[in-house]
Amino acid sequence: MTPPTDRQNTARQEKPRHRALRAGQRAQVWVAGPELSAPRLLFETDDILIEAPNWTPDGQHLVVNGDGAAWTLNVHHPERGLDRIVFDPPVSLNNDHVLGPDGEHIYLSATDTHIYRGPLAGGPVTRLTPDDGRWHFLHGVSPDGRRLAYVQIDDFAEPGALAILEPDHTVTVLDTGPGHLDGPEWSPDGRWIYFNTGSFTMTTPGHAQIARVPDGGGPLQRLTTSSTVDWFPHLSPDGRWASYIAFPQGTTGHPADLPVEIRLVSVDDWTTPVQRYPLLGGQGSLNVNSWSPDSTRMAYIAYPIAT
Repeated sequence: MTPPTDRQNTARQEKPRHRALRAGQRAQVWVAGPELSAPRLLFETDDILIEAPNWTPDGQHLVVNGDGAAWTLNVHHPERGLDRIVFDPPVSLNNDHVLGPDGEHIYLSATDTHIYRGPLAGGPVTRLTPDDGRWHFLHGVSPDGRRLAYVQIDDFAEPGALAILEPDHTVTVLDTGPGHLDGPEWSPDGRWIYFNTGSFTMTTPGHAQIARVPDGGGPLQRLTTSSTVDWFPHLSPDGRWASYIAFPQGTTGHPADLPVEIRLVSVDDWTTPVQRYPLLGGQGSLNVNSWSPDSTRMAYIAYPIAT
């Protein structure tokens, strides 16, 4: 999620500001995979700060956000640059966006606190979340495309809750413990919802770890027990692999421009990464699922700064 710049003092109705590149900074889109020997630089820009790649179901494009808009990048011809997706009415979005399983729609968290659905090709958008005075940060679409999993925030001084938007537009809130929660996302088979949570580490505020809960609710299962602060788990479409981002010990939240590490693991063993990718990044690098449809590759964004 992308909260207001000052969580404690920002009024509910104030919109978050969009991030921009710092002096000498670039946004780099990298492609890697559990069975690839090294990551590959796909695209870089010093014109716009882009974030949170989604891989389209046809395998042809990545979708990113930047300057409040959604953009596509042709994976096979990245030299063509970014193409803007034009929505009607215009939606100012953040880095919480997820593609629908139909391959034709995208779900967007906007800076007006709501979640929208629109055509991936651009066009009219529809608001989906209730006008309940809360913030709604999208992270997951159920495999059948009928439900949304998002983080519900009443007050940024309090932990976020795991909320499910049901097909009849009612909202179900699942109990995930007292700690802050982020990044809820279904497993490809729909049986589990994966996320990061501070509920296992309440004596160390902010120390997020990866967990999952059965769809519909139940006991939490802890998946990582590490000294790093672990956020945003994403499973590959075939259910074999997962990625997440590890922040330095002591990090609160998921800020930008830190020495972080993207980790790839087998879902059968979260304790032993099969690949590690150190980079300068954090916020925007891996907020949403970025796996390719064939589960061989995933994308992430680094933000190096020239010295």
